[in-house]
Amino acid sequence: MSHYSLKERASPLDDTWDVIAAGGGPAGCTAAAAAAREGRRTLLIEATGALGGMGTSGLVPAWCPFTDKERIIYGGMAEFVLKKCMAGMPHVAPDRFDWTPIDAELLKRIYDDLVTQHGVTVLFKSFLAGIECDKPGHVDVVVVANKAGLTALRARTYVDATGDGDLAVWAGARYEKGDEDGELQPATHCFTLTNVDMYAFQHCGSIRRSVHGNAIEDIIASGKYPDIVDRHVCNNIVGPGAIGFNAGHIWGVDNTNPFSVSKALMKGRKIAKAFRDACAEFFPSAFASAHLTQTGSLLGVRETRRIIGDYYLTVDDFVNLRTFPDEICRNSYFIDVHHKRSEIGTEKEGNGTAIYLKKGESHGIPYRCLTPRGLANVLVAGRSISTDRTLQGSTRVMPVCLCMGEAAGIAAAMAASGATDVHQVDTAALRSKLKSHGAYLPDA
Repeated sequence: MSHYSLKERASPLDDTWDVIAAGGGPAGCTAAAAAAREGRRTLLIEATGALGGMGTSGLVPAWCPFTDKERIIYGGMAEFVLKKCMAGMPHVAPDRFDWTPIDAELLKRIYDDLVTQHGVTVLFKSFLAGIECDKPGHVDVVVVANKAGLTALRARTYVDATGDGDLAVWAGARYEKGDEDGELQPATHCFTLTNVDMYAFQHCGSIRRSVHGNAIEDIIASGKYPDIVDRHVCNNIVGPGAIGFNAGHIWGVDNTNPFSVSKALMKGRKIAKAFRDACAEFFPSAFASAHLTQTGSLLGVRETRRIIGDYYLTVDDFVNLRTFPDEICRNSYFIDVHHKRSEIGTEKEGNGTAIYLKKGESHGIPYRCLTPRGLANVLVAGRSISTDRTLQGSTRVMPVCLCMGEAAGIAAAMAASGATDVHQVDTAALRSKLKSHGAYLPDA
């Protein structure tokens, strides 16, 4: 921090909050809703104009699996959000709980309703601009920037759901970032094509090849679309005549560097246009008249900082299906670390580092992964929890983030009602509360 106080420069202090959650993605939404459900006065700060993060503003077209191939394991608020989303999409089978398509506008409203029905106050278009500690490891206020200028806000406990660990790092938390060379997973800029011929998309063999075969290699080999450089292509029907794409990679992007993100967003829009034109040429029966309707207002960032917590979850915990006495959710999503640019053309392209669990298998995520070492009144939820780099390729996705957020919100409420030390939360009581709200937490 600078030698002068941001708090002194900000508007008059608002110290009426018990819990403040920073970041309105999946983890932030469930954290805020869960804290408010516990009766705590809760504020949710979001930099954009909508809740939901990558599933809404980022246009990710499908949920990662909610099951371990036997049952839904991301329960509680996570399951509620999924099923509300499915109920509003008539083309989705009622038992399609894995790779379920997302209607982004519908999901925005679902998140709005989720937080407001529990009494959360939402502050859109507000960036976390800084924090101030009144003593080492204890956050006194956060400062946000919006059209009102700088505003200082105080709570008893804070949930960092920024995805990048901004609040925790600014408060002094230790962290890791990227691989041993500091390289980060590539980003993806998702987009939506409309006016697609749905019969051709669903039933023509050439269209099926575009997703499940080698047709993307034909596009690359043609040399006509230099912005398409690798085989990463996923797509889903997200509405009538509308196909959502999670396709292409952008390397060298650091979401903690605004210049890097700005450059990547421009690159992503070019990639989206290239995919539209390539699909129209190579698969005209479905895409000849397709229209590039929208690119995400958020870039699809897979990793930045990983906060060092009281427990450091590793790939060894994943493969050995570890269970913990303080676990707050289970996780079965495969390890999904996307390939480096240098790996294009090798066996790792498309798969990167991938490790799968068997049917019915899952591992626990302990509460201690959410508690940053050295910080008394801050919890972390989302892709920046305390894990090694490989395992973060599994815990970064939306279903598990929803579950982590709900646990963080309840814990923040519990800490706010006591001595405010998040490390001292009664995890047996926390687990009991989670179970009462539908969480899947089988006994060890």
